[in-house]
Amino acid sequence: MDILLFRAGHNTAVVLVGCVVLGVSAAVVGAFAVLRKRALMADALGHATLPGIALGFMISAAFNGTGRETAALLLGATATGVVGVLAVQGILATRRLREDAAIGAVLSVFFGVGAVLLSRIQALPGADAGGLTHLILGQTASMRSGDAWLIAGAGAFAVAVVALLYKELRLVAFDQEFARVQGWPVAGLDLAVMTLVTVVTVVGLQAVGLILVVALLIIPPAAARFWTDRLGVMLVVAGVIGGASGAGGAAVSAVSRNLPIGALIVLFAGAIFLAGLLAAPRRGIVASVVRTARLRLLVASHHRLRELLGGPSDPLGAHERLADLALRRRGLAASTPAGLVLTEAGRRRALELEHAERWWIDRFGTTPGSGPPPSADAVEHILSPGLIDRLDGRSRGGDRP
Repeated sequence: MDILLFRAGHNTAVVLVGCVVLGVSAAVVGAFAVLRKRALMADALGHATLPGIALGFMISAAFNGTGRETAALLLGATATGVVGVLAVQGILATRRLREDAAIGAVLSVFFGVGAVLLSRIQALPGADAGGLTHLILGQTASMRSGDAWLIAGAGAFAVAVVALLYKELRLVAFDQEFARVQGWPVAGLDLAVMTLVTVVTVVGLQAVGLILVVALLIIPPAAARFWTDRLGVMLVVAGVIGGASGAGGAAVSAVSRNLPIGALIVLFAGAIFLAGLLAAPRRGIVASVVRTARLRLLVASHHRLRELLGGPSDPLGAHERLADLALRRRGLAASTPAGLVLTEAGRRRALELEHAERWWIDRFGTTPGSGPPPSADAVEHILSPGLIDRLDGRSRGGDRP
C-alpha cells in the first residue's frame, strides 16, 4: 500500500508514475488502433523498432564507445518504427497483398534485420550490449526522473491529440467510407493514429520492452470493450485499466525485485481482460450463458403453454419440467390431480401465441408443399398483441407508432 501511496521512496514513485501514465496513454491510443483493426499493425511497429535500437546502439558506440545512450536508442527505434509503418502502408497501396500478409512480412523482415544487427553488436570490440536488454524485455530499475517526465510528456501529448481529433477519429473508426465521402482525410487520420502508437511504443520500451509494449496498446481497450458500447466510456475504462495495470505491475515488481515489471504489467492487464471476458454484464461469457438459458426456458415455456391448451399433461423431459416450474411461478399454470392445467392468464397467453403465429403465416403465406414458413415458430415468441396491432396499423397506412 505504501508503494501505491508514493511512500516507498523517490525511485519507486518515479517508476510508478511512469508506468501509470504509460498504461493510460497506451490504452487510449490503442483503442483507436483496435477499432480500426490495426492491432497487428501495432505489433509490427513494436518489432520494427528492434533494428532502430541496434542501429542507435552502433552509432552511439562509434562516437562515445559505450553505445548505451538512451536518446540514440529511442531515436533509432522511432526512425525504424516509422519506416515499418510506411512500408506496410506502401505494400497495401499496391493492392497485391492483404493487410495481414503485409504486416506479417514487414514484422518478420524487420525483426530478422534486428536480430542480425544484435549479433553484429556482440562481435564489436569494446561494445557493451547490456544496455539493450532493458529496451527489449523492459526494466524500470534504471528509470530516472527524466525518463518518467519523458513518458509523462509523450503520454499527455498522445492523449491531447486524441482529444483534439476525437470526432474525426470516431467517425473514421466506425464508418470510414462515410468519412471519405464527407471529405475527411482517412489516410491522414490513420497515419496520425499510427504516429501516436509509435510515440507510445517508443517511450514504453524502457518500461515493458518492445516485445510486450504492444500488449498495453491492445489488452486494455479490448478489455474495456466488454463493459460498454460507447466510445467515450470505452476510452475512460481503457485508460483506467491501463493505469491500474501499470500501477499493479510496478507495485509487485517493487516488492519482488526478481520479477520483470513488463511481464507483471501485462499479466495484470491480462487478468482484468479475463475478468471482463467472464463477468461483464452484457458481453461476458457468464452473461451470455445466462441469456441463452433464459431464452431457451422462455421458448420451452411458450411451447408448453400451447401444448396445455389441449388439456392437462405431464412433462416428458427436463426442459418441460423447468418450463412447468416457470409457468407455475408466473401464475400461468397450476398443478391438479389430472396434471398441469392452464390458469385463465395462462390460457390468454397461449391464445396470444397462437394468434401471433397465425398472423405471421397470414401475412407471409406458406411455403408451397412444406407448410408454414420456418420463421413462424420463432416469431411467435417476440410478437406481442400490441406489436401486431401497431404493425397492422402501419400496413393499412395508419399513423406511425
